[in-house]
Amino acid sequence: MATMYRIPVFPHLQDRCVDPGLSLSRGRSVMAEPDYLEGDCEELIKPKKLLNPVKGSRNHQDLHRELMMNQKRGLAPQNKPELQKVLEKRKREQVLKAQREEQEAHTKRSDLEIELMKRQQKLEQLELDQQKDEEEQENTPEFVKMKSNLRRTKQEADGEERTT
Repeated sequence: MATMYRIPVFPHLQDRCVDPGLSLSRGRSVMAEPDYLEGDCEELIKPKKLLNPVKGSRNHQDLHRELMMNQKRGLAPQNKPELQKVLEKRKREQVLKAQREEQEAHTKRSDLEIELMKRQQKLEQLELDQQKDEEEQENTPEFVKMKSNLRRTKQEADGEERTT
């Protein structure tokens, strides 16, 4: 068997905090084992758990308190995920914003815009009437079309005779 060499980890602290028998074998790493967990050495600074700034904030504490009270009362929060709630809220706000903009657009129209809108509506109405007339003419039988054409030509001929 091979003999193991014992090397002290911290020779200057060995007599104060570390047992004299604690040492590292030659094959192990040079990293020291934490002795503050076992020993009573007051010279070492013991680590403390870090505080979470989120949990320490006033808003988080108030929210946690409110949730705990609601749970005790039996008032469960809605089962919708937070993302879905946010998306619904955004959509609702967009619809309201669009409605407000539309109302503002109607109220801020000048006289010129109003006149142009009226003319545009009249033109659209005339186009619709012409389309209806054309559709009616396409759907009417051939003999009715011929009769109306004969009447038109007869009226034109009568009008020429009267003018001459």
